[in-house]
Amino acid sequence: MHDDAFNTKSLAEDPAPEGFSLDTFGLSDRERTLFASHEQAGLELARVVRVDRGMPMVASATGFERAELANHLMKSVGDWEYRAVVGDWVGLSRSPNHEMPVVEVVLERKSAFSRKDPGAQTEQQVVVANADTVFVVQSLSGNGVNIRRLERELVLAWESGARPVVVLSKADLAPDVDEQRALVEEVAYGADVIVESAVTGEGVSAIAEHIPLGTTAVLFGGSGVGKSALLNRIVGSEVQETTEVRATDDKGRHTTIAREVVLVPGGGVIIDTPGMRAIGLWDAEEGIDAAFPDIEEFAAGCRFRDCKHEQEPGCAVIAAVEAGELPTRRLESYLRLRQEIGALERKKDEQAWASKERTDKAISKAIKSFYRNEPKRKNGGRGR
Repeated sequence: MHDDAFNTKSLAEDPAPEGFSLDTFGLSDRERTLFASHEQAGLELARVVRVDRGMPMVASATGFERAELANHLMKSVGDWEYRAVVGDWVGLSRSPNHEMPVVEVVLERKSAFSRKDPGAQTEQQVVVANADTVFVVQSLSGNGVNIRRLERELVLAWESGARPVVVLSKADLAPDVDEQRALVEEVAYGADVIVESAVTGEGVSAIAEHIPLGTTAVLFGGSGVGKSALLNRIVGSEVQETTEVRATDDKGRHTTIAREVVLVPGGGVIIDTPGMRAIGLWDAEEGIDAAFPDIEEFAAGCRFRDCKHEQEPGCAVIAAVEAGELPTRRLESYLRLRQEIGALERKKDEQAWASKERTDKAISKAIKSFYRNEPKRKNGGRGR
């Protein structure tokens, strides 16, 4: 069983607690194989357990410590394949010229939970990496479950490559738990649905069963849905501060301010995340297919293979809606998400074309300048 000192709140106090090992943080043969060539080059394996303002904290063989990114990774700031995020396995170098170890390489990820960067038009943001399970948390209290947000969250979870599990929190505050659970199960195809209360303990053991030793889970959901309270209950100690939500709209402020890895007693690790307001989709074609298998099943009967399910003749999806076999709201959500992805792709194409035009103009300008100055070069710089 893990020692509470492993929780990231006390890392600076105890850099190498007794019984510490990377196996505790989910190290598997996959990572060992991927790292073999880097180990031969003299690098040291570690896992990113927290990132503060771009500065990662890592768990290495020697314990917990701050690290800095290598210059070549800093220059790849726009490329999330090379930027270290919480959950990443990385290779460290150590040098007497640096006070801290340096992250030189980020290992290939087995999963990546991504969204469209809320601060940019057409850029990706990887939230966490290498999770096996994504707990999509929605609150049963207040106005109840937001089905449309849940569908969007499930798309992101499926697209990540991890396995989604829907957690319906604050069951002790909801009078219509069975009714809301039934609504959720209608849209959570392929995902387990767990009703939970951090107050009574209902559902907590079922959630913990999804985090066995050697695995990584992530808590994902909006602010005030009860992620921090759930985490404290799972871990068995107050590792995250919690606050009361507003009675008027059941919203809370962000008590979790950074993504970080926390060890589960007798189990794997769980990554807590701040509540997310913006959950824009990013390259989510496969995620949409996985989150809407009912529509994909009907779509197999459409007359045209590229049917958009809007007004095409012979559309089996529209026929299913008209026959009452598929809820209208369900199709509307599906089309809305598809249109969002399409709009993003068009923006990316427009930006790529604009970038190409700028490059072509720069090349053309350089060529004209070259030939304009050619006579001067032939005459030793004296012109004609």
